[in-house]
Amino acid sequence: MSRARRTSHLTCLALTATIALGTALTPNPAHAQAPAQPPAQPPALGIDHCTPTACHFDVPSGAYDVKVVLGGDSASSTSVGGETRRALLPETAVPAGERVARAFTVDVRTPEGEPTGADGTPGLDLVFGGAAPALADIRVTPARRHTRRILLVGDSTVCDQPGDPYYGWGQLLPQYLRKGLSVANHADSGESTVSYLADPRLWDTVRPLIRPGDLVLVQLAHNDKTTDEPTYRANLEALVAGVREQGGEPVLVTPVVRRWFNADGTLNNGTALLVNGLGVDHPAVIRSVAAAEDVPLIDLTARTKEVVEALGVEGSKSLYLYDEKRDNTHTSRHGATVYAALVRDELLARRLLPPGLVRVG
Repeated sequence: MSRARRTSHLTCLALTATIALGTALTPNPAHAQAPAQPPAQPPALGIDHCTPTACHFDVPSGAYDVKVVLGGDSASSTSVGGETRRALLPETAVPAGERVARAFTVDVRTPEGEPTGADGTPGLDLVFGGAAPALADIRVTPARRHTRRILLVGDSTVCDQPGDPYYGWGQLLPQYLRKGLSVANHADSGESTVSYLADPRLWDTVRPLIRPGDLVLVQLAHNDKTTDEPTYRANLEALVAGVREQGGEPVLVTPVVRRWFNADGTLNNGTALLVNGLGVDHPAVIRSVAAAEDVPLIDLTARTKEVVEALGVEGSKSLYLYDEKRDNTHTSRHGATVYAALVRDELLARRLLPPGLVRVG
């Protein structure tokens, strides 16, 4: 073999060995695993999405943590609301030249208010009110995936009412909660236990949303005017079972009273205390089901009765829409705020919420 051919042959052998060695040491690309990368976090949305009195953020449905910095050169007093007239942060006073940070978690969904109502505005809308609103900064970020929630199942005395002067207590409840706990209000005007279970936009939609650890507060009675006791009881039991099957914790809530007085200044045992035309005592049935099913009970009937009777015929008018509408069933903003505070207090008293997630001041 000539020198040139011998050199070429040796070069080929060397290349072949190099390729073989490389094949032995290099993993098959089909089985290679790239280093794990943490999921990308979307950037925080800030004050560039705001005017002095409102913000709009183009975000999909979900739970969002909102941190606001309040205050300015002058003394200020700022409240925060959002979506369908929800109260998200109570009015907060800040001295001139100082800043105060507050945080809360808000539920964004479609429809943004009542489940059978209008879709509302896409994304998250916040508004700033109070005696002298001043927003210095804001940051909006997606909440942790398993952020705890309170889901509400109820009627018009609970729901996110779309228009003044009506308010449900569920509409005012979020202002009493801190970051890490949101309210998803799926209450709907005019609903009974019968209609809530039957309408696919209601229970069939809410039930799959329930996650382990969620509280589900159920207050349905005002519209069960023609529901007999066995049916009413069975419907409550079905709601309780459905929540538990999803891993949530049901809480039964007796209904807020109607403002109907006897001549002696006590509330009427029928209309005011939710006994229907068939003689079904709704609060009594709710208490019975709660005891039988070992479900936490918030006796809002008893608590609101105490408040209304203590205020008397004249003083209790401001809780309801008597002056505006001659309405003794639906609450004003003031009444809904008072009743939401009662719910908050009962949740704390029954240790259903950790105190660190609740505003009491």
